[in-house]
Amino acid sequence: MTAILGISAFYHDSAAALVIDGRIAAAAQEERFTRRKHDASFPIHAIGYCLEEAGLAPEQLDYVGFYDKPLLKFERLLETYLQYAPRGFRSFAAALPGWIHQKLHLPREIRKGLHGKYAKRCVFVEHHQSHAASAFFPSPFDEAAILTLDGVGEWATASFGFGRGNRIRLSHELRFPHSLGLLYSAFTYFCGFKVNSGEYKLMGLAPFGRPVYAERILDKLIDLKPDGSFRMDMAYFEYCQGLRMTSKKFDRLFGGPPRRPESPLTQREMDLAASIQHVTEEIMLRAARRVHEETGLADLCLAGGVALNCVGNGRILREGPFERIWIQPAAGDAGGALGTALLIWHQLLGNARQADPEDAQRGSLLGPRFSNEEIRRFLDSQGARYRRIDGDDALCADVARLLAEEKVVGWVHGRMEFGPRALGSRSILGDARSPAMQKVMNLKVKFRESFRPFAPAVLKDRARDYFDLGKGQESPYMLLVAPVAESQRLPLCDREAAGLEKLHVLRSTIPAVTHVDFSARVETVDPERHGRFYRLLRAFEARTGCPVLVNTSFNIRGEPIVCTPEDAYRCFMATNIDVLVLENHVLLKSEQPDAPNHPVDEYLARFELD
Repeated sequence: MTAILGISAFYHDSAAALVIDGRIAAAAQEERFTRRKHDASFPIHAIGYCLEEAGLAPEQLDYVGFYDKPLLKFERLLETYLQYAPRGFRSFAAALPGWIHQKLHLPREIRKGLHGKYAKRCVFVEHHQSHAASAFFPSPFDEAAILTLDGVGEWATASFGFGRGNRIRLSHELRFPHSLGLLYSAFTYFCGFKVNSGEYKLMGLAPFGRPVYAERILDKLIDLKPDGSFRMDMAYFEYCQGLRMTSKKFDRLFGGPPRRPESPLTQREMDLAASIQHVTEEIMLRAARRVHEETGLADLCLAGGVALNCVGNGRILREGPFERIWIQPAAGDAGGALGTALLIWHQLLGNARQADPEDAQRGSLLGPRFSNEEIRRFLDSQGARYRRIDGDDALCADVARLLAEEKVVGWVHGRMEFGPRALGSRSILGDARSPAMQKVMNLKVKFRESFRPFAPAVLKDRARDYFDLGKGQESPYMLLVAPVAESQRLPLCDREAAGLEKLHVLRSTIPAVTHVDFSARVETVDPERHGRFYRLLRAFEARTGCPVLVNTSFNIRGEPIVCTPEDAYRCFMATNIDVLVLENHVLLKSEQPDAPNHPVDEYLARFELD
């Protein structure tokens, strides 16, 4: 047996992943255990979970890999500072202690994190190599083109190449400071959202605006080439100096200073979001076409933070040259831990790879699970009132009834998802047919902006009845946006609403998951990957005739997705979730004690809102 632990840490979304004889045994993000969103600290808890899941001690590991080459990254930091000195000195001085005491001594930090019990080799993999490995090795393809797009690794901000059998090869790269991820994050910052977590908000805001600034971006900010490569005019940006993302020159170009966080959104922010989304999609499409020209391969694998831009992914699939694409479910830095472990197994050790037609990530359900007995003990300790319903058919029929009554349901079952999406194991569910459900879930459950769209979970064999997906096309990881089918759309009035007023217009038979541009971020649900969640959707279809549910992550704004029954119960009691399902235990809010232990204000105060 060969056990390989992959680690990502210190920059964004620390995680650990364990591969045993080429099989992905476990993977999790540190934030789920510490309850600090995007926790970048060394993933002690995630490592502990992975080892416990496999029944291994640290000394039984054969290799430990890290998803970055820190000396190369430090070289970039120094060269960038020298280029822009003395500007950015405060940022450089603030970062230096962390490098001197920790990041330049990663073998020591890794051994310390493994309690001094690991004395074998530590392997360091280049950042975009780890992304590429995470994209190709779990994919269902024997060979495929690979495209990685993110903020920055060591020097690379994008790369492409191909994978074949048990090897990957990257042949081209774009280098810092020219970065699609950082360009998108600059607009995230300018529109008043938090960098590295608010990019989803910017993508969701885009359909409310018009891309009126797109030509200005292409004319002033970037020099875009036909192959998708580009150079940025750094006079408009300040992230190299580490002070802020954009400069005063950027402010003048777009009519004033950045929006203050939490202040009202204006048409400017909506149009800026639409414009940078338009430019981002154009870059992604051009890059995909170049990769196809260079490799001649029919299939494409994607990873890196930009690969979480599911609107761009959908356009690559519909308009690009590739027959199929596969996107790493944990496409950001967390997925680098998994890519590192798989790269060691296949490329360093030379082990053969047999592509799994369904993909090797097994639904990305790689995190902790909890038994009914553990759940019962916890609920009894809280004095909670619950019913236990044994048997999937009876449980799913009962929960489907509650969903059809427009109850909001917190759903915890099986292993936690690896990656940023809840896929039916740690989910909040609702009736997609309800015109009120989006507003209720955004404002009364998630405590987030009203414009944020929700994703549909749809039975795989009914997906084409509701969404414009190609024949045989699936989206099990909620990483593709597709148009709602014409047959499900409702006629609009002659005069379309403007701005956020668009939210009040009914657009389809499933209004809770139809965005204002008639799009939806689709999750196709099948029995092999999704098990009980699939049976719940079948039960809901049997009761209502509709095979679609609202599926959003089980958390509130500023909080990581819940991990444990305790996390889920606390969130349930502090929000307007009506029903909590913990494996076979069903709790109704109306039956719980009147005075919850965690009132909403106290609960919200525990998390940093952005």
